[in-house]
Amino acid sequence: MKNIFPKITILSAVTATILLGSGCTKLDETVYSELLADNFKPTAGDVPAIIAPVYSNMRALSAGWQGMFDVEEESADEIITPARPNGWVDGGTYQRMHRHTWTSNEGQPNGLWSRCFTGINTANRVIYQINSGEIPVTTGKENVIAELRAMRAFYYSMLLDNHGNVPIVTDYKATGLPTQSNRQQVYDFVVKELTESMPLLSEVVDKTTYGRFNKWAAKACLARTYLNAGVYTGTTQWDKCIEQCNDVIAQAAKGSYALEPRYKDIFKTTNESSKELIFSVPYDETFGTEFQIHMKTLDPLMQQVFPMQVQPWGGDCAVPQFIDTYDVDDQRLKDTWIQGPQYSASTGALVITFVKTVNGIEKSASNEGYRIGKYEIKPNAKAGLSNDYPIFRYADILMMKAESLLRTGKADDAAVLVTQVRQRNFTTAPAKATVTGAQLQGNSVYKYGHWENGALATQQNLNIPYGRFLDELGWEFAAEGRRRMDLIRFGIFATAQWFQHDPSSMDKALFPIPATEINKNPNLIQNKSY
Repeated sequence: MKNIFPKITILSAVTATILLGSGCTKLDETVYSELLADNFKPTAGDVPAIIAPVYSNMRALSAGWQGMFDVEEESADEIITPARPNGWVDGGTYQRMHRHTWTSNEGQPNGLWSRCFTGINTANRVIYQINSGEIPVTTGKENVIAELRAMRAFYYSMLLDNHGNVPIVTDYKATGLPTQSNRQQVYDFVVKELTESMPLLSEVVDKTTYGRFNKWAAKACLARTYLNAGVYTGTTQWDKCIEQCNDVIAQAAKGSYALEPRYKDIFKTTNESSKELIFSVPYDETFGTEFQIHMKTLDPLMQQVFPMQVQPWGGDCAVPQFIDTYDVDDQRLKDTWIQGPQYSASTGALVITFVKTVNGIEKSASNEGYRIGKYEIKPNAKAGLSNDYPIFRYADILMMKAESLLRTGKADDAAVLVTQVRQRNFTTAPAKATVTGAQLQGNSVYKYGHWENGALATQQNLNIPYGRFLDELGWEFAAEGRRRMDLIRFGIFATAQWFQHDPSSMDKALFPIPATEINKNPNLIQNKSY
């Protein structure tokens, strides 16, 4: 049971009717509205329940079916979903995501749009209910509204990154069709909302703020927005990114945050106590079941290995070229990817052997490609895991600061931070944990090029500024739903070849506005080249 989200399941009928915004057909909604207005006097203990719907939406958005994870990873160079003997063609959507030939009807980016605006609209509704007195919050009202504004800004930061030019909607009662804002305006809105909300956000780091936007989560979100400011607006903000990171690092020095001694512990089933997690999405195998990454990546035969109560579906896997970038002594290779022979938990018999190579995006064998094993799959796992999904963690803060230092001529200072992150992963070869500023300024070791019939057919000679740092990001944050963002910032999302993705247009750095939205709102203009 994971803190804030499961509390939705124990709300009183009175509270749930209003807060969830939809009435049960067996209840008289008018009566319950009257009861709420007359009798519901929320205390501090009720605040998590009041704001819970804004957060619970994150489950589907993050690690759910065709959620943020799929959008960010399937379009990048670490993870692919090739056709399998048991299917995984699905009208060609995974091939289009890989080849950057998606359309304005594509399910993954359209789903992200829809889920972000669901979160935004829910935040607007709860803010309206509080301000209007429908939910009579008195003590700490300004703090609750600040938290809702910050969470709304997070949703907008996702739209800023993925769709760019979107409507900014803050009035829940508005009836007209919203107008479209450009990417600069959306960026300015995110920065403004986070900056103005921050002084009123809690600085507490404990179970009462876990899974919620406290001050440090807001600073992490603002730091990531500044990190990508050059992409969003054309003007870099490295110093501002460092400033936000320094504040979180100072808080870590007080004991609030720290790197986990073991990398794999960040992603275990009971990871809610991890001091590395700054903001994460709580999942629960019974009450919040949308964590489905394991179902999508594990071959059906893996039901015998863990064992599992359900049979997984067997789709996505690692791009072989990315696997080849790892140092053999980097523990993250084994902690992130399931590889080699797999044995039955009950009989010890060989079940399947995963090989690194993959034939192609349109045809692959069941055992081809290493599978995502980063998130612990406990024995008797269900279709949804209870692992909490990291959005911001302390290693992210250190690496954002390191990149900003690197890009402002302080490569050796950046190397100190990168070394700090690497040290837990080279216990058998500790000398390899140390990197230098000169190394971080070097080229990537990724062998970019076109893959055919299970092998690299042609190699691309790319000179990527700070390419080795991009590699570091790949190793540390693989399968965490962020690779697309990093490739865009390093300028190779449209120019590099990987697996069977060939160079595409820079316009693909933004997804299209969903066709359904364009059709129903004449105020919206489609993004370029769609």
